[in-house]
Amino acid sequence: MTAYSELSAHFGRIAALSNAVGILQWDTETTMPKGAAGTRADSMALLHVLRHGMTTEPRIGDWLADAEADGELGEWERANLREIRRLWTVETALPADLVEASSKAVSACEMRWRQARAEADFAGLLPYLAEVLNLQRQIGRAKGEKLGLGAYDALLNDYEPGGRSERIDALFDDLAAFLPGFTQDVLALQAQRPQAPDPQGPFAIEKQRALGLRMMAALGYDFERGRLDISTHPFCGGADNDVRITTRYDESDFAKALMGVLHETGHALYEQGRPQAYLNQPVSQARGMSLHESQSLLVEMQACRSREFITFAAPLMRETFGGAGPAWETEAVWRRYTRVEPGFIRVDADEVTYPAHVILRYRLEKALIADAMPLSELPAAWNEGMASLLGVTPPDDRLGCLQDVHWPGGGWGYFPTYTLGAMTAAQIFEAACKAEPEILPSIGRGEFSPLVGWLRANIHAKGSLLETDALLTQATGRPLDASVFKAHLRRRYGGVG
Repeated sequence: MTAYSELSAHFGRIAALSNAVGILQWDTETTMPKGAAGTRADSMALLHVLRHGMTTEPRIGDWLADAEADGELGEWERANLREIRRLWTVETALPADLVEASSKAVSACEMRWRQARAEADFAGLLPYLAEVLNLQRQIGRAKGEKLGLGAYDALLNDYEPGGRSERIDALFDDLAAFLPGFTQDVLALQAQRPQAPDPQGPFAIEKQRALGLRMMAALGYDFERGRLDISTHPFCGGADNDVRITTRYDESDFAKALMGVLHETGHALYEQGRPQAYLNQPVSQARGMSLHESQSLLVEMQACRSREFITFAAPLMRETFGGAGPAWETEAVWRRYTRVEPGFIRVDADEVTYPAHVILRYRLEKALIADAMPLSELPAAWNEGMASLLGVTPPDDRLGCLQDVHWPGGGWGYFPTYTLGAMTAAQIFEAACKAEPEILPSIGRGEFSPLVGWLRANIHAKGSLLETDALLTQATGRPLDASVFKAHLRRRYGGVG
């Protein structure tokens, strides 16, 4: 076997192990009985240690050196070597005992978070979260020493390869300066119109699920390779060719679950569209989380809050729930789905206020990783930030700093990719609609194949063939440009170009 074929076979086995981890993680979040938490934590820790050991196998360095000298390899194989080297470099920075300790701490913290969130009990979560944070700092420092980065940028690099907080700071400071004034302008514009009435529930969960499944099918989700379930926090997970999504239901408001389904379906379409020829290789993986979040936000925000989508969806909503009257008219539905209203919950936020939720979390997690703020002060700092950025103060920590699973789940460095993803989504959707003018009219008929086909060819099927900026430039003609996102917001919510 050649050095490249040795590497390919080895990372194929790592992918098989990762698939097992993915299914176990999905089960943990959806169906595992609480009493199995300790046993599951031990199993997950062992699998993480085994995967780490395989990824840091000493022979990988020799294989890489020999394969990189092979002049016969093609474009995809060379990109695969680049991704393998990136993973190997990062993983060899971590000792196995740190990987095991982090996995166990995350498992314990995630389980305690579910109870703490339900009871608005930050104090009960604090010791668990403190242990996760301590280990994340250690991981960030270890990776940073290997990569020549600060601890936060080393963690960010796991989710956004090549991403740097210096660039994010500039983008987010610009948005933080733009959004408050723009939000006030939009709220003033809304106040000049009668508010669309809300439909009155309750909305049976069975019917909400049926509507979600119908929308997933319209978008092109492959049910032969995935499923829809319920979890405390919506997510997309599972394994290669087994892409599972979840949502959560509220019988008083069906829009929350529906938008959660649409968002996670965007993620799932990306996963289901990855290049099959290299599916078990690093080069097939999605190109970072800003692009992944761009695909979910492109579906949820760009496509499924468009007038065209609402024209298609409003009659299905009426049919599903037996709705009648002014609240169910297409114009009323459109106005509700584009209503701007500062609120407490990130996943329920409108397009205009959503970035403020992310900017807050980004600033807080940077401070916490740098040990510039005691973890015990997180609730107060969170509430202060919400008041400053959004003009609202959560009444309790369930609606405040306990609402997201990311920090208990070890996802430090993830949050900025949401707003980077929103900017990227606007840019990709604009490029897609210019390239395929039939996209929006087709959405109005419930036909998403022109949009998904363009995304398949230009984003999904590329995997990690290109670096993020190169892929975005190839697809849209330029690297990330925040002005596109601002222009989109002005058109949709401010009535100007």
